Formats: sequence, structure tokens, C-alpha cells
Amino acid sequence: MPEFTRHYTLEEARALLPIIRQWLARLDLLRHQLRSAERTIDAITGTGADAGGSTVNQRLRLMGDIRIVIQEFEQREIQIKDLDRGLIDFPTLREGREVFLCWEKSEEDIDHWHDLDTGYSNRQGI
Repeated sequence: MPEFTRHYTLEEARALLPIIRQWLARLDLLRHQLRSAERTIDAITGTGADAGGSTVNQRLRLMGDIRIVIQEFEQREIQIKDLDRGLIDFPTLREGREVFLCWEKSEEDIDHWHDLDTGYSNRQGI
């Protein structure tokens, strides 16, 4: 029984790379802004002051925006394995079994795959 309902051909996964790069860049920016907002909240609450208002609202908006981008991946069953590295897995079928096409944002193209129960260290060339 397949674990995934969606399986990508290599061509389909490659065609998504431009938008995935945009989503990852957006997540990087939002996460940076969120960390900044959280540092501000920590500084305010560290003095015993109330951190309500615009800073807390900004934090909540940023968390919502992050969730929206992550849902883009989830809706397509594309897995984010490491946000910092931009490590992404696409479910695919290889020789009749489910595996992942494996890519990270520092790579120009999707050139590797690995079994579902292994990871980056067990990647194999396509």
C-alpha cells in the first residue's frame, strides 16, 4: 500500500524547483523576521512589562504567513526535511516502489534519490 497519494516524475519535480526556491526564500525571510520579533518580545517581557500590542500581533501574523507557505508543500505532499538547508523530498516511484527524489537549495538540479526510511546520507545518484 503506497504511503503517498502523489508521486512526482523527475521532470515534474524539476519543473517545481523555481517556485520551491521562492517558497524557501520566503520562509527564510519570515523566519528571520519571526526571530527578530521574538527577541523584541523577550526583551520587553524580561523587564516585566506587558508585550501585548503590535509586536505580539506581528509575531502572530508571521507565524500565520509561515504556515501558509508550509501548506504549499503539504498540499503537494512535498516534504521539508531541513528548513535551514532547504532539504526537500519528493515522493516518486522507482522500480515499482516508493522512494524520495532528494534535493537541497544549494544544488542546481535534482540528481539524487533515497529510500523512504533512509535519509540524506544514503542518497544515490539518479
